[in-house]
Amino acid sequence: MGERMQIGEVAERTGLSLRTIRYYEEVGLVVPSARSQGGFRLYTDPDVDRLELIKGMKPLGFQLDEMRDLLAILDPTPDAPEIEEPQRRLAEFSEQAEQSCQKLRTRLALAERFAAMLRERLDHPK
Repeated sequence: MGERMQIGEVAERTGLSLRTIRYYEEVGLVVPSARSQGGFRLYTDPDVDRLELIKGMKPLGFQLDEMRDLLAILDPTPDAPEIEEPQRRLAEFSEQAEQSCQKLRTRLALAERFAAMLRERLDHPK
């Protein structure tokens, strides 16, 4: 099964907080592969990969139910819901992601223009 990691190492590897990882477990998006004798969550590389998938969905605005469906398509587990027409649904998710990326690019361009204006003011005060 590979190396097993405790939640702290997983948090370090993914950049997610312990609280966030526990929350994703609570809502059923990710489940630790095992527990230690002391009850500590133990994760494997596939669990970390799944968390990385979830991490990528968050800034694109996917809701929890959408995340569950998308994970059921991209990284199905034995208890995953059955998705009707998974290719059609994946295409919908892809379009949603593209639209979210465009919105983020627009916001970033606005923020960069503002930051540039501030730098200009620092370089050439009135």
